[in-house]
Amino acid sequence: MRMAKQKGFFCFLCFLMAILWSEQVAMGKVIIRVGVVLDMNSAVGKTAESCISAAETDFYAKNADFRTRISLVTRDSKGDVVTAASAALDLMKNEEVEAIIGPQRSSEAKFVIELGAKTQVPILSFSATSPALTPVQSNYFIRTAQSDSSQVKVIASIVETYGWREIVLIYEGTEYGIALVPYLLKAFHEIGTRVPYESCIPSSFDDTEIMSELHKIKKMQESVFLVHMTASMGSRLFLLAESAGMMSEGSAWLVTTGLSTLLDPVDAKVMDSMEGVLGVKPYVPKSIELEGFKSRWKKNFNSENLFGLWAYDTVWAIAMAVEKAGIVRSRFFKQSASNRPVDLAALGISEMGPRLLKSILNTTFDGLSGKFQLVKGEMAPFAFEIFNVVGRSERVIGYWTQKGLSQSLDSSGKISHSNSKTKLKQPIWPGGTIQQPKKLRIGVPVRSGFSEFIEVKWHQQSNEPIVSGFSAEVFLAVLDTLPFPLPYEFIPFMNKSSRKSAGTYDDLLQQIKLQKFDAVVGDTTIVAYRSSYVDFTLPYSESGITMVVLMKRDERDNMWIFLKPLSPKLWFVTGLAFFVTGLVVWVLEHRINTEFRGTPEQQLGTVIWFSFSTLVFAHRERPENNLTRFVLIIWIFVVLIISQSYTASLASMLTVQRMHPAFVDVKEIKRNNYFVGHQKDSFVKDFLKKELHFNDTMLREYSTPEEYHDALSRGSHNGGVAAIFDEIPYVRRFLDKYRCSKFQMVGPTYQTDGFGFAFPLDSPLVSHISRAILNVTEDHDKMEAIKRKSFGREITCEDQEAETSSGGLRLSSFAGLFLISGVASVSSLLIYIIKFLCSNYPASNTMHEEQSVWLRILEVAKRFDQKDPSIHHLRRTESRVHPVTGPESIGASPETGNVHEMTSNEGAEDVGENQNHNNLISGNSGTNFIASNAGTVAPNTPERN
Repeated sequence: MRMAKQKGFFCFLCFLMAILWSEQVAMGKVIIRVGVVLDMNSAVGKTAESCISAAETDFYAKNADFRTRISLVTRDSKGDVVTAASAALDLMKNEEVEAIIGPQRSSEAKFVIELGAKTQVPILSFSATSPALTPVQSNYFIRTAQSDSSQVKVIASIVETYGWREIVLIYEGTEYGIALVPYLLKAFHEIGTRVPYESCIPSSFDDTEIMSELHKIKKMQESVFLVHMTASMGSRLFLLAESAGMMSEGSAWLVTTGLSTLLDPVDAKVMDSMEGVLGVKPYVPKSIELEGFKSRWKKNFNSENLFGLWAYDTVWAIAMAVEKAGIVRSRFFKQSASNRPVDLAALGISEMGPRLLKSILNTTFDGLSGKFQLVKGEMAPFAFEIFNVVGRSERVIGYWTQKGLSQSLDSSGKISHSNSKTKLKQPIWPGGTIQQPKKLRIGVPVRSGFSEFIEVKWHQQSNEPIVSGFSAEVFLAVLDTLPFPLPYEFIPFMNKSSRKSAGTYDDLLQQIKLQKFDAVVGDTTIVAYRSSYVDFTLPYSESGITMVVLMKRDERDNMWIFLKPLSPKLWFVTGLAFFVTGLVVWVLEHRINTEFRGTPEQQLGTVIWFSFSTLVFAHRERPENNLTRFVLIIWIFVVLIISQSYTASLASMLTVQRMHPAFVDVKEIKRNNYFVGHQKDSFVKDFLKKELHFNDTMLREYSTPEEYHDALSRGSHNGGVAAIFDEIPYVRRFLDKYRCSKFQMVGPTYQTDGFGFAFPLDSPLVSHISRAILNVTEDHDKMEAIKRKSFGREITCEDQEAETSSGGLRLSSFAGLFLISGVASVSSLLIYIIKFLCSNYPASNTMHEEQSVWLRILEVAKRFDQKDPSIHHLRRTESRVHPVTGPESIGASPETGNVHEMTSNEGAEDVGENQNHNNLISGNSGTNFIASNAGTVAPNTPERN
């Protein structure tokens, strides 16, 4: 018993000593009262209370030598605005606090901030993040948290990175939720993202009303959503969204910091419903202090709660500021006395409030949440992390700073920025898929011709459509130029059973208006009336409608082209002049020139031969008369001019390309009621009817270049057309396939805006795609590569002209001359052979009658090589080539003379070949020769006339 009494006395003594020691410690310390207003029934309030208490203990354990100490006085707001204001009034009037931490919610803080400004008591809020509350409005309001507006750029960067052009905004209908909406709308407008619907859900809504709103959103067929709510209401929303089937594959959900910073405390069932959600929250850098704090306090509360960390740092900031401000006593100047605890008139003004405010604003240190530094009265944002809810945990997929998004941190723990287009790690989307939601549904036309522009084929195994062609290649190049990824899928506009086109291009564009397609990629022409229901990008091809016609037949293919240089009249006059000139020369030379003597047939031949041989200066008859020489001088000059002119004209016809379109004027085609063609399912048909006023019955439609060729080749009178109207890109492809020498693009060009990609009206993608098109089309190397891949090597009309002309003169151009020459040669040869056989074949009758026909033919062939005794010869005395002066001819008998003439064909053949002046030197010797041989002329030899 005695031992028990001794033990009790000893404990009492220790307790007394402890009290005396605490009093000794507090002795000489200045106690500064600080109020705290929290909602003790909320998760944030409970966490904040624990963090605030821990912060006070940790701070003075580390700074025991400080002359000041803060004393926390806590009040419960119970989540009510009036109660929070009443608690603040009580703290200011009755507790005479120098500062207030809280209140917790933005709606509660709005009135308390006004009280702080009136009493000059700093109000420090670590959780009132609404941008509607700003330190600019009240100098005594300090936000030790980051404003919700600081996350707007982060959210916009994520939306832009994934290429979401439409996003539905779902927010809480409170001060906290409504205040951020204008900032979000502005940010989305700047990046070209449209908000088709804003869903404001009041906090008073029950689950049935929230579900009704979700069903309304679901009917809009939107798939990307942004949720801005507190944890309590956001938890209800996601549970109901999962029940409504809105958290399935193909959707994307993004949450703001209000819900992101409180995910861990929520129920596990709520976390399961948020599978695949993306969220943003301020980045908390790792530190030794933070890790130690987690290990010491993890049993009491969730240290990952960012609001708790901000509350902890707020207490440290006040404790530091109080010490630096040098506050020695706490006192209010009373304005009036009153016994009522919340009488506004009885509020005084804090003496030390201005000094404390200035000291807090200048306080900086490294806190648990990062660097504590206030800029214009609120926490400066440093960085954000982007996470993905996977299972029941948060997986960080990237970070954001003022420099933009990045996937990871560098070795020093700082955010590293790379030039990679993939700025975030691959997230897991709702439904457990890695396929990015909201693929762009792109309609493509199904063509039967001109497949170089757009072509749809089908994979043999997967049966998936494979889209290729010029338009598709340009679109893919544009996507590579975009600063964000743009998921898409090509959907052919066709009948599923036949896999043929389901309609015209206008029908295809109408599918955008009907929301069946998000865009159309193809050779779609930008036309004014189409822009009433779709928006077009800038064009990526040349523009204009033109006419292509058949070329008239090239005269170089005419076998009688050699007659073209001279007109028929000129040919007749020239031929007549040749004959008349020959006749005049014969008259002048007949009596004195032996070359112009002979039988009538020979003299006629000489006349014709001589006159025409002057054309090529091939005449061998030497004129003797001076008048003849004069005539020939004039005539040869005329022949020279005619022949040179003929040669030049013919050469021009044979070597110069002569383009002769069948038609060059639209009016001529309309005047003659000729048929014209256009491409099937093209707007050109309406253009021909409305702009060029063609009758509908005169129009014919075609699909392929082969049909174009056939229709133009047959012509309007043979089931074809006189001309085809189409856009320049198609016409160029047609001319590339069929030589320009056969068809030609003629007439005026009717202006259009070229090919463009189509999107819904007011689509934000149009501006991005248009800028990317400019980058692609201005890159000549890239465009040439696309054209070569789609069209092959483009052959221009100039190339084909060079190929056509490089062969020189063609055989077909001279077919007429060769034909005439051949006919004359063959006819002469046949006539000669017939005459020879008729005169020599009977000689074979003297041969043995038993000889065969072949032996007789062989005998006739031998005679062909012998001299012809029937040829007329000039007298040897008249020969200027071989004058006979030898003794062998004197006194020759007639028989001898005849034999000599029959065996002297070699000498006779040489007559006239060497006509020179020396042959006629001596006239007397010629006369004596003739006289001495007059009696020796054979009786059958005809004399010259």
